[in-house]
Amino acid sequence: MTTDVQKQIETLRRASIAQIRVTYREVFQEEPRSKHREHLFRRLAWRLQSLAEGGLSERARQRAIEIANDADLRVLAPGRSNGSSSPDGAPHRSDRRIPPPGSKLTREFRGITVSVKVLRQGFEYRGQQYRSLSAIANEVTGTRWNGLAFFGLTGTETARKGAS
Repeated sequence: MTTDVQKQIETLRRASIAQIRVTYREVFQEEPRSKHREHLFRRLAWRLQSLAEGGLSERARQRAIEIANDADLRVLAPGRSNGSSSPDGAPHRSDRRIPPPGSKLTREFRGITVSVKVLRQGFEYRGQQYRSLSAIANEVTGTRWNGLAFFGLTGTETARKGAS
């Protein structure tokens, strides 16, 4: 590695994230997708060395292509089941502790009976729709609560008791 490239890398090592992002734009001719300083620094250091010394040999490049073609690579991370539907058309719930749509959850709080209906998308309390049980618990108590804990749904046994 030439001393000029070494100096550039050492300058980058001490640079701020803003300076690294500017250098990244200059070197790669594109906007950096990451804001992770160390990742951007390493990509830049590799690219600067590659430009100065010629990058991979043709043999190494061909071998990398062979390995990539043989591998079953996942392009995207597995998706969450939010928004997807089961065969009956009902959306999948991300939390199995929440009873099925149509169930009613009840809870006594300071002498008031809190009754919530479980909907396909969200919950209904006093004729108003809410996205989460926590929002309802906050509405009832005036303080932040974990909605599952407020309605006694934190375990599998209590989930069966809470739904009627």
